[in-house]
Amino acid sequence: MIKINLLPHREEKRKQLKNDFYSLLLFSAIVGALIVVVVGAYYGRQLAAQTERNEFIKKENGKLDEKIIEIASLRQEIDALKARQQAVEDLQGDRNQPVFLLDELVKLTPEGVYLRSLKQEGQRILLIGFAQSQDRVAEYIRDLGAKSDWMYKPELVNIHSTTLGQGRDAKKVFEFTINVGIKRPREKEESGSQASDAGKKSK
Repeated sequence: MIKINLLPHREEKRKQLKNDFYSLLLFSAIVGALIVVVVGAYYGRQLAAQTERNEFIKKENGKLDEKIIEIASLRQEIDALKARQQAVEDLQGDRNQPVFLLDELVKLTPEGVYLRSLKQEGQRILLIGFAQSQDRVAEYIRDLGAKSDWMYKPELVNIHSTTLGQGRDAKKVFEFTINVGIKRPREKEESGSQASDAGKKSK
């Protein structure tokens, strides 16, 4: 007996192809989802590790900032201690300063010049006196600026003619006021060492 299959073969093949296509599509979707999950997990771990490193760096930077602040405060304390030490040394050195100044004033005051008073204001002194002529005052200023180890930058504040005494003893003189700077002992030593170094270089 002959059996004849009346089902359309082409339709069956099409359904089989569709089923295979959908199966393959589903498999691809599953594989793609797995890849996304794996890649996401990998990058998540990388991101977590980088975040941990960033947090570690932030903490270390915070520690360094604290150390920098401590160092800055220590430097300020050291500078303050140095300033106080320098002030004490200046006070000790300034005790003998009037003696040296008076000795130099005696040596550098030329004949015909008489000092009436002197007043110290900080590191400058005000000299008030009389001179027989303006030339003597000019000579005095030059000597104070060039020959003195303790005084520098003398400035003539004012000069005017006046009369000393009365009657036959009256004399016409010039009253002057000079403002001159004075050096501290350490400043004198520094200027002396600089002058010696300049002399060595010129040789």
